[in-house]
Amino acid sequence: MTEGGTGTATTPGPRSDRPARSSRPQRGPSRARSRAYGVVGVLGELLITFGVLLFAFLAWQLWWTDVEGNRAQAEIVRDLDWQPVPTPEPTATASGPLVAQPRRDEAPPVIEEPPHGTTFATLQVPRWAGEPERPVSQGVDRPTVLDVLGIGHYPGTAMPGDVGNFALAGHRTTFGRPFHRVEELQVGDPIVVRTPDTWYVYRVTSTQVVLPSQVEVIAPVPDQPGAEPTERLITLTTCHPMFSARERFIVHGTLDYWAPVTDGTPAELLPGA
Repeated sequence: MTEGGTGTATTPGPRSDRPARSSRPQRGPSRARSRAYGVVGVLGELLITFGVLLFAFLAWQLWWTDVEGNRAQAEIVRDLDWQPVPTPEPTATASGPLVAQPRRDEAPPVIEEPPHGTTFATLQVPRWAGEPERPVSQGVDRPTVLDVLGIGHYPGTAMPGDVGNFALAGHRTTFGRPFHRVEELQVGDPIVVRTPDTWYVYRVTSTQVVLPSQVEVIAPVPDQPGAEPTERLITLTTCHPMFSARERFIVHGTLDYWAPVTDGTPAELLPGA
């Protein structure tokens, strides 16, 4: 009812001042979000690819180089055209290998220092049971000796059996890792070196850890540069600690005895030694 009359009337509702909503979808935030997801996805794929490549590199460096190194070094030793070690026929009174008798009363024969890369000796360490006979070659650079031939001889240091310091280097990890078990060595342990015709049996006298700059450990008299040598010594050098080149692990030894290969095998290399 309205004022001043009878009947009903329709009153219009309140009028809205807001504009009508558009039916078009708002794409701005959704498009940005999709773009961000795309960037994150690409970054994730790159990280996964990098991880796979890193894992493959580590597998090659820490495992496959050992496989190849051990195979190559075993082939080098197998192909050496050296005097064979005698193996006498068993008799009713004797059997087994011929044991070389130690010689200490006369100077051992000494071969001349060979050209770079020449394999001139082998090394065996009874303490490292299960390790193969390793070749020793002239030089200590990685590309042509340590990575491909095994143990290297520092040029200018003594040759096996000579007065002075027969100094060697070898990898502790990768490329066959010939000095992997160097920390197991104890004072008195034998280190057996062979040249084509001669055995040289050294004994460990000490071990130490030094900085890479302390090159005096391979001097003719270790740690005494300029001193005149009077003993027949051996030194093994390798990286320390494991998987690092921050320091060097050093093993020193002195010659115990020598024997001709034709006399047999050193007792230290025989079973039960």
